[in-house]
Amino acid sequence: MDDIRAAEKWAGGGQGLSTDACVGAPVRTPVEFSLVLVAKEVEVRAGARLLLTPVSFQVAPGDKVGLVGRNGAGKTTLTKILAGEALPAAGQITRQGQIGYLPQDPRTGDLDTLAKDRILSARGLDSILKRLTRYSVEMATETGAAQDTAMASYARAEAELAAAGGYAAEAEAARIAANLGLPDRVLGQPLRTLSGGQRRRVELARILFSGADNLLLDEPTNHLDADSIVWLRDFLKSYPGGVILISHDVGLLEAIVTKVFHLDANRAELDQYAMDWKRYLQQRETDEKRRRRERVNAERKAEQLLAQADKMRAKATKATAAQNMAKRAERLLASVEGERVADRVAKIRFPTPAPCGKVPLRASDLSKSYGSLEVFTDVTLAIDKGSRVVVLGLNGAGKTTLLRILGGIEASDTGEVQPGHGLRLGYYAQEHETLDVSRSVLENMMTAAPDEMSPTDARKILGSFLFTGDDVDKPARVLSGGEKTRLALAMLVVSAANVLLLDEPTNNLDPASRAEVLAAIHSFAGAIVLVTHDEGAVEALEPDRVLLLPDGDEDLWTPDYADLIALA
Repeated sequence: MDDIRAAEKWAGGGQGLSTDACVGAPVRTPVEFSLVLVAKEVEVRAGARLLLTPVSFQVAPGDKVGLVGRNGAGKTTLTKILAGEALPAAGQITRQGQIGYLPQDPRTGDLDTLAKDRILSARGLDSILKRLTRYSVEMATETGAAQDTAMASYARAEAELAAAGGYAAEAEAARIAANLGLPDRVLGQPLRTLSGGQRRRVELARILFSGADNLLLDEPTNHLDADSIVWLRDFLKSYPGGVILISHDVGLLEAIVTKVFHLDANRAELDQYAMDWKRYLQQRETDEKRRRRERVNAERKAEQLLAQADKMRAKATKATAAQNMAKRAERLLASVEGERVADRVAKIRFPTPAPCGKVPLRASDLSKSYGSLEVFTDVTLAIDKGSRVVVLGLNGAGKTTLLRILGGIEASDTGEVQPGHGLRLGYYAQEHETLDVSRSVLENMMTAAPDEMSPTDARKILGSFLFTGDDVDKPARVLSGGEKTRLALAMLVVSAANVLLLDEPTNNLDPASRAEVLAAIHSFAGAIVLVTHDEGAVEALEPDRVLLLPDGDEDLWTPDYADLIALA
């Protein structure tokens, strides 16, 4: 009966199994990971726009591939195609074995499902454990034929559990969850009661627990604290299957990648480097210097050929030779790559704030619970004109929930939010809930301005955020995480807000775009309430106050609080 009680703890809503401090890769031996993911002459397009010219590659067991490139280059689109969630414009994908795919905006299934059951479902353990619990009850309560049926059913379910890894697999799921900052208290809650960051970590735990032959992970460190990132690095480093990783976390890339695929947005090509991250950076710089030398030499020789051709054209007898010489010059220039154009970066400047009173936003005695889970109680806050507040607290402490309440997206259980004279709120949501995914990029932009904006003016501003041509007509639902971030920031720029609520504004951004956001935060003249794991964002904010959740304690900012940022 010990096994039954262990099953009941996860399947029946108990506190879960005890967890160890760390866990390695799923319980599969390297020899079992003999399957590869193969792309053959795959072409990627977004509408009519070419993102990637035909390319072939494969990911074998043990390969740790860093897929890099600027925001909007097509990394997320390519990953969706590899995962089977989208089709290539041309070419073929061969998927041998199971794919574990973590998109930037994970789907969590039925929000009434318990977090632990969502994780266990990766191997079908959730349904098996529930059946075991039901059959054990029937064996104890039924008699005669019904009891015999329950015993036979229990034996079959137990055999299924053994085939799926048994109770060792169940304990493994608990350890993975714990190392990603999901304690038993959270695992026993329905998904709908969890924050966006907690739900994302549940999905990451589910993917890691799946034991898939290939993992496709799009920004897996979003919403992880420093300890969880260290654990994830070690987990992926020792994972015996193939891994394709999209991440702007340089430390993670340095620690694990054995290959780098650089998606060059300017050339629409995938440069493949069979080397670790540091050697890739050196090799890429070497490649750039070689391309520049080849280009200079080709241009010099072509210039000489064209000059000679011009001289020869003066003589009718040499017209054909002159024409051939000019064609040689053209072929020479075509044989070398043009100098790589620097990646474009969105120019981000938050708006000049609209006039407002001395205290544009107040909140008093706010509390929030989800069922029996108390998030925070009695939070009182006054946002003065031009003040800069950073909200800190462990994952699940209610930081995002507080911003949603302040932004009018969610109601508090007690207390009230009081807008002051002239308040204009600008809310940047980490899950991009402020975007209407059924509307186009252009339509979202035009609805964000407080005054009527012409399509021409909206297009001009969107162009500075790298949305050009047909891009503005795309529905927001098809945008990558980085593109959604850029659109949400563009909408803030035209909002004339005097109080900005910013929830993880640097997630999904490449280094150059992140630098733009940090500069915009630093120079904004209005008030900012910031939630972030990014120490650089707090430095740019230069906060005057800190609000600590879930207790709601407020204090003047001092450097002593900096150690809490990465843990938040």
